[in-house]
Amino acid sequence: MSKADAFVDITDVVCPITFVKTKIAMEELGAGQTLEIHLNGGEPIQNVPRSLEDEGHTVLDMRAADDGTFYLLVKKGED
Repeated sequence: MSKADAFVDITDVVCPITFVKTKIAMEELGAGQTLEIHLNGGEPIQNVPRSLEDEGHTVLDMRAADDGTFYLLVKKGED
């Protein structure tokens, strides 16, 4: 995964707080910048990417870690 402009770890929270923390992190970025998100499987990996795309952002990469968590690389859409 390429180097992101920012990183947020949301493995310690549950839905819907996972998306709230992600959204706050995305708001701190400029259009076109990237955010790497570390999140759990289950609801977070099902809901967070879809919610980001619904808000106009682009999921560039998604990969599973050996511990069952995931990493997403998301490009911020236009403001």
